Amino acid sequence: MRFHLKIFLTMASAIVGISIIFVLLTHLIVSRSIEAVIQEARGSEVSLIASELENYYLRHNQSWEEIEQSDLRLSVHQKSSSVLVMDNHHQVILQQGDSPMKLVTRLGVKHTILVQGKSAGYFYYYDPEIASFNKILIGIPISVVIVISVSGLLLLLVALIIAYQLSKWLASPLKKLLPSIERLGQGELGIQADVKVQDEYGQIASAFNLMSAELQKAEKLRRNMSADIAHELRTPLTIIGGKMDELQQRGQPVPPEMLLPLQDELIRLNRLVEELRTLSLAEAGQLHINKVETDMADLAQQLCAVLEPLADEKKIAIHLEVLTQQTNLLVDPNRIRQVLLNLITNAIRYTPNQGTIWIRVLNTDDQWLNIIVEDTGIGIAAEHLPHLFDRFYRTDDARSRARGGSGLGLAIAKQYVRSHQGTIKVESQENQGTRFTIQLPYANA
Repeated sequence: MRFHLKIFLTMASAIVGISIIFVLLTHLIVSRSIEAVIQEARGSEVSLIASELENYYLRHNQSWEEIEQSDLRLSVHQKSSSVLVMDNHHQVILQQGDSPMKLVTRLGVKHTILVQGKSAGYFYYYDPEIASFNKILIGIPISVVIVISVSGLLLLLVALIIAYQLSKWLASPLKKLLPSIERLGQGELGIQADVKVQDEYGQIASAFNLMSAELQKAEKLRRNMSADIAHELRTPLTIIGGKMDELQQRGQPVPPEMLLPLQDELIRLNRLVEELRTLSLAEAGQLHINKVETDMADLAQQLCAVLEPLADEKKIAIHLEVLTQQTNLLVDPNRIRQVLLNLITNAIRYTPNQGTIWIRVLNTDDQWLNIIVEDTGIGIAAEHLPHLFDRFYRTDDARSRARGGSGLGLAIAKQYVRSHQGTIKVESQENQGTRFTIQLPYANA
């Protein structure tokens, strides 16, 4: 069943239900009002007759014998009145007055005779005025119901037409969205739905368009990653294959120094496979993190000492600035060491001779510790910054294969930081330098 028909049937059912309830309530209110008028007009007479019958029943040992000798109309001062008394077996035990029994039972006032809380029978009281009230009681509600029903049917018809059109209007954005969903399901990634309403349907369409664009982006990244992995694996395998062919063609014993290039490529290949495995585990949230309390200032100092000889080769100065006394964090020191090692190594690699690298440890509140690695290197173009943490992503200048590694270092660094509930971001200007900011939470944050 179509969506707009479901909406229409729901609205139609609600309208019909409300109309029926309104008619029934109107009938009930009018009927109760007329009954109240009758009770007000003849309540005293009915009470007197009921009292006499109850007393008679008790005086005669709970029996109606010889009841026909009683004249119940003496206590009622109404002309042409009639009384009809019946026992619990619906047998007539007394009828007084000239009105036909059928008329008395139809237009008279019925009252139950209660003696000591139990029913001893019932009676009808009738007079012309009561008959008129009962005729009104029967006629007016029926007339009201008829009038309301006829007018209600017309209004119901109009309401159903409006409900049908409204249901089609409500479902129209979904009709526009459905073909796009079908095309996305058929593999047309990036398809955009042309729904421009500013309501919940518009939000659904916007979410769909964003999802479609993200799927297209993810598919593009997947294809690029497959191509990059193939390229990264092909290079060492080609070198190894070429060297092996050369050694075979020589037909002579192989000196150890000729095997060193093969060993280098095997190390590179093994490192690439291990980095891919580590990154996959980190992205899946299955990477083992062994958190211990670590002094980040000491960790940064150790790395500066280790990398100082590499920086001295290019006459690069490394400055460590610890601007807070709260430097202890609950982290995995090996993972964070690898993150900082990657950032500082990149800074040394892409900073010209006689440049400067700053490592700052500071905090702006009691929730987060910031670790900043800043250099005076060649910088990164603005268009590359959003993709810098993607797998195998390299800029044309700063991260070419000739100067860089596998292209997985920053992607792994980002996942390591995220596994510590932290963030990492980059700011850079070409020919001025680059700044990486790592933000890690304190243990009590």
